[in-house]
Amino acid sequence: MCTSIVSNGKKTIIGWNLDLLDMEYQVVAEDDKVYIAIMDEKEGWLPLFGANARGDFVAMPTCWPFDERSNPGNAERNNLLMLDMDLLLCKKTLDEIKEIAEKEPVCSVPGVTFQAQLSDKAGNVLQIVPGQGIRYLTKPEFSVLTNFSPFKGNTEQHPWMGWDRYLTAVEMLENKHADFDISDCFEILKKTSQTICPTVVSMVFDVAENTVYWCEHRDWNTIEKRKMVHKAL
Repeated sequence: MCTSIVSNGKKTIIGWNLDLLDMEYQVVAEDDKVYIAIMDEKEGWLPLFGANARGDFVAMPTCWPFDERSNPGNAERNNLLMLDMDLLLCKKTLDEIKEIAEKEPVCSVPGVTFQAQLSDKAGNVLQIVPGQGIRYLTKPEFSVLTNFSPFKGNTEQHPWMGWDRYLTAVEMLENKHADFDISDCFEILKKTSQTICPTVVSMVFDVAENTVYWCEHRDWNTIEKRKMVHKAL
């Protein structure tokens, strides 16, 4: 599942619902980044979603239905998970990832089409769908990504595509006020949260303040926060 939101108004506010079933995760709050790590049987803990002190955010919903073109295959391809982690860990910038994705093929993992909504401090958005293409949005008023391809829209059907969540988030963002802030973003995350494939982490990033807020298991009354700082070189 999962829902990704980017809102650009007086502030750039990022929202992310991680919906997860039967997978081990942990929220890691460090001085220069706050992220959600997922346990992989082979690789261990992978930092796959979250924010860094440079102002970047990584969101990566699953894209349904599965697209065979996203499989790694035999050709040399850039793996979306590695690109996402490179942005989160400040190994690459959003512009560098955009340049790679424009020139070289990007794959997901075998049998699953992940897609990404990446953003930077300026509020620019890069969407990548392996095997399908990329979309770059220069500081859009808002951008929402759930679990269907922005390239295919409603041309395909799957019960996990998240059209209801997408339409709910879009309607709320279309009617947002100029002072859209942390509490407003959490309200959207609350409205789009899930119980069957449950929302395990809801995260909001105030880019200007370099502060991340999050709660777990839809406990909206227990919100933690961490203000990030750049590490000295």
